[in-house]
Amino acid sequence: MEGLLFPIIMLTVTLVGGGIFLLVLKHQKPKHQSGEESAAIRTAQEFINVRDVKDKYLYTKDGLVLTFLRVHSISIDLYSKSEKHSLIRQLTAELSDIQYPFKFMAVSRPVDISPLIADMQSMLKEAGDKQKELLRQEILQMSGYALSGEIVERQFYISIWEKQEDGAEKDLFKRAALLAEKFTGNGIGCDVLTEKEIVRLLNLINNPSYTHLEDTEYSASVPTLKEDIYA
Repeated sequence: MEGLLFPIIMLTVTLVGGGIFLLVLKHQKPKHQSGEESAAIRTAQEFINVRDVKDKYLYTKDGLVLTFLRVHSISIDLYSKSEKHSLIRQLTAELSDIQYPFKFMAVSRPVDISPLIADMQSMLKEAGDKQKELLRQEILQMSGYALSGEIVERQFYISIWEKQEDGAEKDLFKRAALLAEKFTGNGIGCDVLTEKEIVRLLNLINNPSYTHLEDTEYSASVPTLKEDIYA
């Protein structure tokens, strides 16, 4: 009997110690996971680094104020070689006197073709039988492109910034307006983004599920076909 007492005691101690160890792990695991989730949230917030967007300016958490310009794209396919070289020389000369840092961004976004579909739907009411069939097929195909997001366009932006202090917004806007004139003077459209346009740009860059729309709403919607196109 005495020979069996020691193994029984060792087995009991082992079971009790193992149970205590499992309880400690069970209580510590949620805390560890919660810490990882908090760190991930903090990292995402620090990555965006946006404190506020107001009027034509974006304010960052590290004390900077930014403004953005959109440079309209142009087609140079019909330009001759001499015209292309002339445009390059003019833009180089205009931009050579810039003595402050700036950031150039080129992003892709889905093209909003809903106005084109609406025009074809209005044409459908006055078209003949053969034209109606062609228009219906074209509307279906264009709507498929809109839903799939296969039609994209490149958009170009420039951001400039200054330290946030008294009068920084005024100086920054003056600098942005002069920079825009350098492009518009050479036949390239360029304008300063407004508050809503800045929010759209931020979503376009930082939110992969964002669908760009031309209206003033921030929420996205899916284009649908109207039933009267089959009438």
